[in-house]
Amino acid sequence: MTTFHLTPAVADAFPGTRIAVIGASGLRGREAWPDTTAALEELESQLADGAWQPADESDPRIESWHTAYRAFGTNPRRVRPSVDALGRRMAKKGTLPRINPAVDSYNAVSVRHGLPAGAFDLDRVTGGVGIRYADGSEEFTPLGEPGTVENPKPGEVVYTDGAGVLTRHWNHRDAHRTRVTEDSARVAFLMETLHADRDGDLLTAAAGELRRLLDAHAESTTVHYLGAAHPHAVA
Repeated sequence: MTTFHLTPAVADAFPGTRIAVIGASGLRGREAWPDTTAALEELESQLADGAWQPADESDPRIESWHTAYRAFGTNPRRVRPSVDALGRRMAKKGTLPRINPAVDSYNAVSVRHGLPAGAFDLDRVTGGVGIRYADGSEEFTPLGEPGTVENPKPGEVVYTDGAGVLTRHWNHRDAHRTRVTEDSARVAFLMETLHADRDGDLLTAAAGELRRLLDAHAESTTVHYLGAAHPHAVA
């Protein structure tokens, strides 16, 4: 099992933080996931019909992340929160990207609910995972750029493990090392809000929706929540 820890410094700065940690083991990423395909196609159809559109930066769910990014020194219009970037891409292209069933599942749930989401292949994670402020010495290799090494700026909120940074700018971009592929069998999916008082029920619904998409293609799934009062969770 892998432990996730929300550090006191981040919890104190963002006291409304709530993070759903959805664990899945025995994932079968090479079989068809018809419910995920249907979820993607439904969103795209609703967008095309004008019945729904992704949340943009005027929406409180996205605006709160812009405010947080600015608080730790990141310009959110140059380096966008993941759900903001995904929604903008969908609004422009009319479709969501197809990566693999597990990634497609959390992308669909993320953009539907306006909540950031990501995932780590736990078999590639070293030790526990912390959500903390970077000190500037850490190294990060971006997803899709295995030859690139970056150093997060001191004070930037990052996910880290014993070997380096897993996600920069809190949820902007995941690391190449722990990327989820069709062969990832043990995965932790993360969904986040900075306003549990306002969006806690939405987060619970979104985590449940993602879990249902995973259940048919996993040996087991779990859901746990991180927050100031409960800073530890396992997956």
